[in-house]
Amino acid sequence: MSTIGYEDWAVDLANVGPIYPFQGWEVAMTIVGVIFWIGWHRIQFVRESEHLEKARKMGDPDKIAKHLDRY
Repeated sequence: MSTIGYEDWAVDLANVGPIYPFQGWEVAMTIVGVIFWIGWHRIQFVRESEHLEKARKMGDPDKIAKHLDRY
């Protein structure tokens, strides 16, 4: 199985184009990468928002206000 389009390397390499794997899939792989990147950021945003909301609700609000007013 060849991922670069050549089954045999007995060719003149001066006439060979790209020799990296999955040639021709650059656009599709870029789209998949961008979708993954945006999805990951969305997941992180939701998780961090939940964490910050829990942290905001922790503690006694009156006690916190009293300590803040002291300064």
